[in-house]
Amino acid sequence: MIILGIDPGSRITGYGLIQAQHNKPVYVASGCIRVQGDTLAARLQCVFRSVAQVIQMYQPETAAIEKVFMAKNADSALKLGQARGAAILAMAEAGLEVGEYSATKVKQAMTGTGAATKAQMQHMVQAVLRLDATPQADAADALSIAICHLHTTHSLSVLRASSERVSSFGRGRLR
Repeated sequence: MIILGIDPGSRITGYGLIQAQHNKPVYVASGCIRVQGDTLAARLQCVFRSVAQVIQMYQPETAAIEKVFMAKNADSALKLGQARGAAILAMAEAGLEVGEYSATKVKQAMTGTGAATKAQMQHMVQAVLRLDATPQADAADALSIAICHLHTTHSLSVLRASSERVSSFGRGRLR
């Protein structure tokens, strides 16, 4: 299964793709979309088209994106939210289910603390994926989101299976 992670931005949008092999992440690709355009509408179109192109190229089966957090500057948060929406639309148009994770949850999943620095995140991504070089910060964030999604969906499927076993065991004993 190939998982697409997106770190949305109105100037730079990071993307990262991993493949789940025996529930372990294996690096596929990553990069940064340098958002072009003189107007907000043109930049959002660039995000949409670029994410759609990544999806077409790598054919992921599922995707995840970082949730918007309220920054000090409301205007920046709104632009980030709009870029995020353009990316989500591209994923939805491709028929992908989209997981959403807060930056704190992603950092905690990768480093054990929700207050990890960019450098710590880059280091952990490089170590977990056994990369020869440190990925660019936005690409590392996107790969982290994909890894977080892999671990979260795996944990949820284990819990569901366990719950179903307990439920069917209980039904069997009452009969």
